[in-house]
Amino acid sequence: MPMNIEYSCVQLIDLPDEILMIILKKLSNVLVLYSLIGVNKRLNTIVCDSTFTSHLTLMRYFSDDCIYPLPDPMLGRFLQILPEIHHNIKWLNLESSSMERILLATNYPNLYGLGLYKIDIETAVSLFIDNSSWIPILKNQISSLFIDTIKYKDCYQKNIHIRVLSHIFITFTNLKHLNFCPCICGTQQSFIDILPLSVMSSTLLELYITIERFDYCLYLLDGRVNQLRLLHVNIDYISSSNFAVNNKEKLLNLRFFLLHCRCSTSVYDELILPLLHRMPNLEELDLYLIVNCKTEFIDGNNLKNNIFNHMPRLNQLTFNIRSIISHRNKMNLPSNKDIQHTFRDFTDNKIISCVDYFPENKYSHCHIYSYPYKLKHYNEITNNFPGGLFKYVHEISLFDERPFEHEFFCRIAESFPLLEELTVINKKSQNCKRSIKTENDNQDLSIIKYPHLNKLFLNEAHDDYVEEFLIDTKVCLPNNVCLFVKYESLESVTYNFTRNATRLNCAKVNYMCTKLDYLTNRDFQFPKHFKDYFLHVDLS
Repeated sequence: MPMNIEYSCVQLIDLPDEILMIILKKLSNVLVLYSLIGVNKRLNTIVCDSTFTSHLTLMRYFSDDCIYPLPDPMLGRFLQILPEIHHNIKWLNLESSSMERILLATNYPNLYGLGLYKIDIETAVSLFIDNSSWIPILKNQISSLFIDTIKYKDCYQKNIHIRVLSHIFITFTNLKHLNFCPCICGTQQSFIDILPLSVMSSTLLELYITIERFDYCLYLLDGRVNQLRLLHVNIDYISSSNFAVNNKEKLLNLRFFLLHCRCSTSVYDELILPLLHRMPNLEELDLYLIVNCKTEFIDGNNLKNNIFNHMPRLNQLTFNIRSIISHRNKMNLPSNKDIQHTFRDFTDNKIISCVDYFPENKYSHCHIYSYPYKLKHYNEITNNFPGGLFKYVHEISLFDERPFEHEFFCRIAESFPLLEELTVINKKSQNCKRSIKTENDNQDLSIIKYPHLNKLFLNEAHDDYVEEFLIDTKVCLPNNVCLFVKYESLESVTYNFTRNATRLNCAKVNYMCTKLDYLTNRDFQFPKHFKDYFLHVDLS
């Protein structure tokens, strides 16, 4: 039966204000304003409420992290709407191409927060160094600033991030919260020159920043932000330096500190611990580190002696630390049971540990972390993986000198239900691989599903693992997975693209061709049955 739109609209308008508010809260604020403002006086009163007008995101954000401006008709309508609700607006999230038009559309007397996204280098210079036309208007009232994705085109422009940060400190006189996502990189000397001690912020309380070197963190904490209470630092790498940096003065106001670095470091004792010892009043600490150790793993005793004993107010320690010890000769290293025993006094936290020895590569590692696990990635998972549920993890890598069997991949699928990117590094053939007499002989195995998987890297995997993921009675791949694997492995596993058991999964994937012959020889021709297997091939 066709719907009577007019009657339906009357029913909606006849609902009490409380019910309308509940319904409209399920929609985005931008959609509510765009659709209903100006319809009638009653709806105007409802949608102009601070519930829908205090925080506005005037851009389009997609699941693949791509950001676009609003469509022109929608943006044009909002340029008319903003003057009507300007006194209610407290926070705006904007992208670079439309931000100036929006910020100059009206005055914003109560605006205290700005999120600026997809900023290119020219826009950053215009905004923060050349003082864009709206900066003088808002510089004294903005207390929270989020800046994302300042991209540079060449090495000469790397220092621009330091200059931008310097001008932010100078320009926004009441800034209390700063999230500066672009990676600050350059040379140590340029950092000192462009951000001298005279450039400081006496109001900044919270700083989220991504930097290239550990030295830059020390420079920032060398008297420039003495009032800082919260500091989140993501660092590219941590290494020793010839430059003299103050790493002794106490940071008495700091209460929350996060330090994450995905590259290994050999200066845990020399640089990281001295910085932590400057924070005696810390209440919460979050560490993600990969540490090259000499003779002993970082365990519960190390954390107790080097961290807890120096921070009497610390009530929450979240950590993910991987210790690595290289050894040429046989060493008496602790077992996983020994490591767990060192955490016997950590009664308020569930601590997971995993110790692995790799005799072929002549190193050992110990992975300790607090659970539940909150990171989006989990690297170098081995056969000793203890299991558990990791609902925040989207990216993992698997590595071992022992083979991965089918049951191991079952555990991985169960532990990482939202897995999007998977890398397998293992050169050992599977021990429990069954002799294949027919194409259906593996149907008694449980079929593994990775419903969210979009990237699969098998370049450094034995052919058995290529087969593990391509045989449809072992794994059911979702559509459009980008598959990275050696061409020769595909030839072998698919019987030169004629095997029925691998046909279904191969038809689903987007094969990222890396065959050297194809890249260097324009006369190269794929085999006859290749296109029957791979309906989607990327030859770039």
